[in-house]
Amino acid sequence: MSDALYDLTLVVPCYNEADNIPLFYKTATECFEQAGVGIEIVFVNDGSQDGTAQLLRRVVESARGKHAVQAIDFSRNFGKESALYAGMQAARGNNICLIDADMQQTPHDALRMYRLLMENADVDCVAACQVDRKEGFVLKLFKRAFYRTFNGMADDISIPANVSDFRVFRRPVRDALLALPERERFSKGLFAWIGFNTLEIPYEAEQRAAGTSKWSFRKLFRYAATGIFGFTTWPLKIAVWLGSICAVAAVIYLLSVLAEYLLYGTNAPGYPTLACLILLFGGLQLAVLGVIGEYLGRDYIENKRRPIYLAKEHLDSTKE
Repeated sequence: MSDALYDLTLVVPCYNEADNIPLFYKTATECFEQAGVGIEIVFVNDGSQDGTAQLLRRVVESARGKHAVQAIDFSRNFGKESALYAGMQAARGNNICLIDADMQQTPHDALRMYRLLMENADVDCVAACQVDRKEGFVLKLFKRAFYRTFNGMADDISIPANVSDFRVFRRPVRDALLALPERERFSKGLFAWIGFNTLEIPYEAEQRAAGTSKWSFRKLFRYAATGIFGFTTWPLKIAVWLGSICAVAAVIYLLSVLAEYLLYGTNAPGYPTLACLILLFGGLQLAVLGVIGEYLGRDYIENKRRPIYLAKEHLDSTKE
């Protein structure tokens, strides 16, 4: 039997979302109260610098005796993945929902996903996939290329195109995710790796209630690299193939030079050929060392076993 206290826990990572939190809190509590679903909300302040921490304290105080609200305040910015991990650790619901505070993913969509989960006993997770991304052409192209690359390289798993972190899932799924202790986390890959029956549904993201996206192209690129290096060793295999191809090409070139010299007395080209070969093989060696360095660096970070996050304050409206 589960010892969970609520039907559903909403895990809400927050980074400079002070303008969105009041609307999200009001909408979520009203939406689920009208549906007769008992919820708690776990806000995780990921090192915000806009007064989010102070606002969450007021939200927790105002919720006492009315709603179950937790607020976890990180000591600094650890990233969205760490915020999701912290929220899942604190969750006391039979089911968990990962949802953003900016109202692009609405509580009404979360309720629809929760009902789908409850209506399908054989489904462990309901995942939302965006049907129409309101993004620039270059970003869309980059994301499409990422999914194709990841699914072509990843070992034994695949990620549906345009799947988001917006999900509702049962507590055993949450327990499986928390059992994976890596610090360099990539939730889409982790959900695929643990398995469980997942129902994918289309949804259309709303406009942000306030503010702008915190994801820059550089951050997205780093996040994509975390996914690639975290779930496949194909970059190392590519390095091996490149080395093998270059070695074969070098042997063929050597044989052709010897043949020309023996048959026609042609001398091998001198300095230009040597310079090109040195630059070619030097560049390939540096590229291969870079790939190896990425894996070694990530292994070095993981082996330090530092905590995924540090919290300086944890407030709970249900406790004194």
